Amino acid sequence: MSVRSRAAALALTAVLCGAAVPSAVAAPSPSPSASAPDLPEGLYGTQDPTYDGVWRQSLAFLAQKIELVTPATQSVDWLIGQQCDSGAFAAYRDASRPCDAKTVADTNATAAAVQAVVELGVHREVVDRGVAWLKSVQNDDGGWGYNPGSPSDANSTGVVTGALARAGVPLADLTTADGRTPYTALQTFALPCGGEGGGAFAYQPDKDGGLTANADATAAAVLGSMGKGMASGNYNAAKAPSCTAGSGLTPEQSAQNGASYLAKALAGKGYLELPPMPGAEESAPQPDFGNTADAVVALAASGHKDKAADAVAYLAKHSGDWAGKGGPAATAQLVLAAHATGTDARDFGGVDLVARLNATGPAPAATAVPSPTATAPTKPADTSSDDEGLGLWWIVGIGLAFGAGIGFLLSGRRKNQQR
Repeated sequence: MSVRSRAAALALTAVLCGAAVPSAVAAPSPSPSASAPDLPEGLYGTQDPTYDGVWRQSLAFLAQKIELVTPATQSVDWLIGQQCDSGAFAAYRDASRPCDAKTVADTNATAAAVQAVVELGVHREVVDRGVAWLKSVQNDDGGWGYNPGSPSDANSTGVVTGALARAGVPLADLTTADGRTPYTALQTFALPCGGEGGGAFAYQPDKDGGLTANADATAAAVLGSMGKGMASGNYNAAKAPSCTAGSGLTPEQSAQNGASYLAKALAGKGYLELPPMPGAEESAPQPDFGNTADAVVALAASGHKDKAADAVAYLAKHSGDWAGKGGPAATAQLVLAAHATGTDARDFGGVDLVARLNATGPAPAATAVPSPTATAPTKPADTSSDDEGLGLWWIVGIGLAFGAGIGFLLSGRRKNQQR
């Protein structure tokens, strides 16, 4: 999820939480964070972390890990200390006080933290507690919303699914009582081939059940459909992505449908566009660097890094200012995009993204040079869970589902009407 989209969604969550979440799980918005001079030691970035502290820390760790950088112990300790006893993470909290009813649990922050700690290879107990909590707040439709009890959305379902897959959770453990899985939920957001936005995923259905293509949701859903995390290696497919029509699609087919949409969306200009904000002086769409970077990762992870080449070139040429203003999360997104396509993150349009990212937090405990992405093999050896995501996690789970006669992958699923 892009930095801009995530911040906006969190702000909206804080405002609308009471209306969007049932009273049994409703909670007030997070308390304002400390001013910048009082930021805790170990936290990456200097901007107010109220809505993205855990997210940006986790993305920074993911980006550092794939570039063979070991974060400072105090930085890791800060992230670990953000976890509640329940296993959940909030977007950011004052860790000097225990979590209580006022702490707003965040599925996206929890999923990102789980992925980061998995990649760091430390504190497995943190991963296990996070996994247990995420499983406990799965919606009846098989997906996840931004906060526990809120309607499922493609972004949250995709990032949580990727985190659980990276943690080694099999699909059978994510099947609801009536046979629904994260894939079942993701399919409710999928647009059919042929029409406008064909192959894409919507964030959520509108109040009438209609679906609108959303590039950010599509990128997240592609990764989720394949059981892959946000840090993914680069692969080359034997053929170009295409949109498969019909019912009963497999997770791989849905992922390829999403990839075909992203490839078309990036073709020509080499970037996704951001519509102007209401009241903004600039009325023309602007380049959406964050979602473009996410789309690059999704295309590369689904075997089509060649379709992302122009976008990578555009990001390398134009995204420097955006990353500088966006801080560690934005810089990390570029590192992830570079890594996914085998591009040198230490010379990305003349910028050393790794050094820039490292400089946003405490000095790393260790750093490897040169960049591993510069000579990365086609199938990196250090992406075990990602490599096994579709073949092991989804296919075995789907086999179990069919063996039990569930048939939840058949057509005719009812649309998700929760809005």
